Amino acid sequence: MNNAPVFTSDTIVFGLLMITLGFIFYTSSLKKGFWKKFYSIVPALFMAYMLPAVLTTLGLIAPEWETVSEDGEVIEHASNLYFMSSRYLLPAALVLMTLSIDLKAVFNLGWKALAMFFTGTLGIIIGGPIAILIISAISPEVVGGAGPDAVWRGLATLAGSWIGGGANQTAMLEIYGYNQKLYGGMVFVDIVVANIWMAIILIGIGRSDRIDKWLKADNRAIEELKEKVTSFSKKVERNPTLTDLMIMTGISFGTVSLAHFAAGYLGDFFSVWVNGFENQTTRNIFTFLGSSFFWMISLSTLAAILLSFTRARNYEGAGASRIGSVFIYILVASIGMKMDLTLILDNVGLVAVGMVWMAIHAGLLILVAKLIRAPYFFLAVGSQANVGGAASAPVVASAFHPSLATVGVLLAVFGYAVGTVGAIACTILMQLASP
Repeated sequence: MNNAPVFTSDTIVFGLLMITLGFIFYTSSLKKGFWKKFYSIVPALFMAYMLPAVLTTLGLIAPEWETVSEDGEVIEHASNLYFMSSRYLLPAALVLMTLSIDLKAVFNLGWKALAMFFTGTLGIIIGGPIAILIISAISPEVVGGAGPDAVWRGLATLAGSWIGGGANQTAMLEIYGYNQKLYGGMVFVDIVVANIWMAIILIGIGRSDRIDKWLKADNRAIEELKEKVTSFSKKVERNPTLTDLMIMTGISFGTVSLAHFAAGYLGDFFSVWVNGFENQTTRNIFTFLGSSFFWMISLSTLAAILLSFTRARNYEGAGASRIGSVFIYILVASIGMKMDLTLILDNVGLVAVGMVWMAIHAGLLILVAKLIRAPYFFLAVGSQANVGGAASAPVVASAFHPSLATVGVLLAVFGYAVGTVGAIACTILMQLASP
């Protein structure tokens, strides 16, 4: 097998992604003609996600691929761009976007943010078994299987991923002992369905005003937070000097460096602590504490919140959040390149299960948002804090306004905390629903 893309060097691929982003920003800045009409319908952030996916679909770039050596050995290759973006640029963006945060105003967003988050969680918990019941009535073999090959065991890993994150997904794989030779198919469904849903959410952001009007949403707290940050930014606004840019770079990546350093120790410490529990279920519930990514994101955000009480917050006037937005767009492009649109047809049955599952999650969110008049912002971020986790929740939140990125992180942390418990509840129901 040799499915290598045209461009395999990360240096070249990164350049292509940056050219794509440059094209998007240039065309979206045009004030008349076709592009003005186009971007009035399709958000630039969605294009930053979709165009790299098109490049992957065309075989120009790829997140991973295989080649065969002369002696017949299969060699696996992978791009490091998503790892770089999620481990270096994402936490740096969170630091820069959080420097000017008004923590009191964030808390003033009220109970609806948490209500929509837990609605999203409930949607995943009940969506899995309902999807199995629906698909089993049409094609029982899709959700069948026995022993380690039972499809419900594999879907358990999706529940862990869609409520919490990678650590919770791995925990569910261990708890229910799904056949690891088939696990790749579930990872594929996870990527396809979650990315399609994220694309829909990004399109919705461009219509958020109309959606809020339909929901009869009260978004005064969100607007007040955005207004406070905008007013503060204008108050301290200045043309950034080279010194300003270097200091902001030092603050952001210095904080990321310390967060990575501490996260390594904390991840190892809590891994040992969690593994010390005699009860297997207890160990799996708290497995996310052994994730260095969880600690890195949490510590970066915490450090930025502490910096927001110092003079460092004045760097918002020198463009801190704008630099953070650059990093976020690079992350979005690297997420987009993980999506090969043609693969949707490779496993139609399981993708159908995932799509029905996600539709139930979305439907419940829309219903509750309508009932409590929650803004689309809470719906979108509450969903991504579950389905996407800390890598995409702040991306979606910052698309509304850079000052809101912290809200996405805080909700995503809840997702890590309840991920395994919620996924276990979902799996019990899926097992009962399976044919």
